[in-house]
Amino acid sequence: MFYAFIEKGLTIACIISLKESFMAQPINSFKGISPTLGKNVYVDGSARIVGDVVLGDDASIWPLVAARGDVNKIRIGARSNVQDGSVLHVTRKSSQNPEGFPLIIGEDVTVGHKCMLHGCQLGDRILVGMGAIIMDGVVVEDDVFIGAGTLVPPNKRLESGYLYVGNPMQKKRPLKESELAFLKQSAVNYVVLKDEYLEEAN
Repeated sequence: MFYAFIEKGLTIACIISLKESFMAQPINSFKGISPTLGKNVYVDGSARIVGDVVLGDDASIWPLVAARGDVNKIRIGARSNVQDGSVLHVTRKSSQNPEGFPLIIGEDVTVGHKCMLHGCQLGDRILVGMGAIIMDGVVVEDDVFIGAGTLVPPNKRLESGYLYVGNPMQKKRPLKESELAFLKQSAVNYVVLKDEYLEEAN
């Protein structure tokens, strides 16, 4: 693979840097603070977890996820999963915003593929559909379904028990009983799947 980069005219230093990047470990400290992993956590080797990040028991982080707890903290609750290509980040503390905006994800939360969560707070049993974007200061109450591609603007509050869709997001309708049950089942499905990955690795 790296010979292809030589053909494209990259310097040896560039190639070494690229190789080191490909071989980097998924768990990285920042300013002396390292991520903390609970019991039976799965982190894919291509993910990058940096700094003040805490993963609860049975959480799972899938390929190409980036979670940077560098200027504030990230907390991910038990049995929650963050799927391929999602980006998790935070906002630093300042005189205007003394606490900044940490990223808090509750328990039994499913974050779908290629989502972006920035400085927001998610309760328990939430499903964030593929490609959704949730901005600073947003609070999502328990038992919420956020549709694929939804944009949640800063400082909004999403009420428990509803489906939200659109750009910008709109409260669409109350969740059906089957949808409420699926919020928890989705997390269960990913606990089972990550256990299979852990078993395969052993």
